[in-house]
Amino acid sequence: MGNDMIPLFIGFDPREAVVYHVCAQSLIRHATSPLAMTPLALKNLQSYRETHTDGSNNFIYSRFLVPHLMRYDGWALYIDGDMLLRDDIAKLWAMRDDSKAVMCVQHDYKTRTQDKYLGSKNADYPRKNWSSVVLWNCGHPANRVVTPEFVMSASGAQLHRFSWLDDSLIGALPIVWNWLPDEFGPNDDAKLLHWTLGAPCFHEYADVPMAAEWHRENLLATYCLQRSLG
Repeated sequence: MGNDMIPLFIGFDPREAVVYHVCAQSLIRHATSPLAMTPLALKNLQSYRETHTDGSNNFIYSRFLVPHLMRYDGWALYIDGDMLLRDDIAKLWAMRDDSKAVMCVQHDYKTRTQDKYLGSKNADYPRKNWSSVVLWNCGHPANRVVTPEFVMSASGAQLHRFSWLDDSLIGALPIVWNWLPDEFGPNDDAKLLHWTLGAPCFHEYADVPMAAEWHRENLLATYCLQRSLG
């Protein structure tokens, strides 16, 4: 697809560290462009202190720091850790539209269950999961307000609905680039799988739709060729 370096931020939660590494493995395996992958681990973010108490994972709000971390310059891509790439991320990167401040899959659905992994509540809310895959136009003037202080003080509703933006600045991406198999069922055409209720690493989600692909990628992530002793 090209040789442009793709700045890529991935949500990281130590309670499910394996999903980050499996996601990274799938990204590397399919990518045709070099990737600059940054885990969004709270321990590494010295300019940010998590003040929210309603998050189901450690990266539910740190994802909005991407423009700040990019020094409000250029484009970057954010994805949750509990994802798996089935195609080249450079294809998604190529969809950047400079007239937009952010671009995302604009889901419109009601969840099938009120609970998710580790006993967290899974509430319905407008624009649910829009912020789980985001192409950030970090240099767009409208994103200058998204400082660490803004993220720390804003509500979840304000952040996940991109409330600081006019709707005309929110670009749409194809749904296959943020497919929710545990909500929507299997899809052989999906480019990016997102197990939003719980990744297959959790015992109770080990057999959810398309989980076999996650387990295969997990084996590839821990693979090591051994010297033959014959």
